[in-house]
Amino acid sequence: MTETQFNGSAARPGNVPVQRDGTARTADLAAKLSERAQEIIARYPADRSRSALLPLLHLVQSEEGYVSPAGVEFCAETLGLNKAQVGAVATFYTMYKRRPTGDWLVSVCTNTMCNVLGGQQVYDTLTEHLGVGHDETTPDGTITLEHAECLAACDYGPVMTVNYDFFDQVDPDTAVAVVNELRGGGRPQPSRGARLCTLKEMSFQLAGFADPRAEAVADGLAGDPTLAGLRLAQQHSVSVAGFDPNTPIGSRDGGDKPAPASARPAAATGSTAPDVKGPDDKSPQVRTAETRNPDARTPVPDAPGTKTPSADVPPGQGDAPAAEAAGAAANRPAGDGKPAGDGADAQERSLKAAASGGPASPAVASEEGTEQ
Repeated sequence: MTETQFNGSAARPGNVPVQRDGTARTADLAAKLSERAQEIIARYPADRSRSALLPLLHLVQSEEGYVSPAGVEFCAETLGLNKAQVGAVATFYTMYKRRPTGDWLVSVCTNTMCNVLGGQQVYDTLTEHLGVGHDETTPDGTITLEHAECLAACDYGPVMTVNYDFFDQVDPDTAVAVVNELRGGGRPQPSRGARLCTLKEMSFQLAGFADPRAEAVADGLAGDPTLAGLRLAQQHSVSVAGFDPNTPIGSRDGGDKPAPASARPAAATGSTAPDVKGPDDKSPQVRTAETRNPDARTPVPDAPGTKTPSADVPPGQGDAPAAEAAGAAANRPAGDGKPAGDGADAQERSLKAAASGGPASPAVASEEGTEQ
């Protein structure tokens, strides 16, 4: 199979495509995607470009049909990351596919609610009908089947999604009818939302680009259970106090005033260090990371012997090591002996102490017994 066949309509995601040299493949992707990649990166502050990784992975998937090794390398080179960092993100989120996927990703919920309502029967029927199992693609490259743990639509169960658009209250027959229409080149109307789009088209939208299809907006309906609360509110004239639907949405350029500061005192953090102004202007995220993983420049407020940081005196280079040494010295190593009161008569001593109103500590009870 040639690369052209793999990237075109004759692709067979169930097979392993012929891979070109990784460097050449990454260069091909860069030529196709660099302009849109820079457009994505420009949405973020200059010093936060790595935040563009998620939409960049969707952009790769919109071209490749999955997050390919070349796509991982492209993202890494574009954002100045290493491939391990990109791969860690791509393997964490299930919407990123790590091997070639069909045009239509069919997901059947087999979690508790949908399972009770027949979700497992729907999945089993599709498995037999399509001849594939979980995370497998039909030989014609059209459909990839998967079971999903939860699709967050329990009030519509059992549910099935096609590229994450919902088909509600399905049964084995309706599920088979949907996949047959997909394999025949059709695009069945979901129960809710716009018309279906292919996996690549969906990934393009998740990368942050508008769907160019004229029928893509306001084409579907909302589900009845979703509208139940709204209808009840209208029926009983329930509304938010002081709500004006004609109030314009404020913007930063419109001179909106920030919300007034709360007079409520800050919640206790559990630290024994006094609340003082930090010695620098680090972000809360950096401060949290340094608190969890202190280095030689990071004060450890709760360690014995540590100087409390102040706005005038920055922490010294030796503060953190000294605090660590002091803390280690203050903690005696654990012994192998059993704790006092852990013997066979521990329960009897505790009962006697409780009855007499005396100390319940086994160690104290043991000392009193010795004196007698």
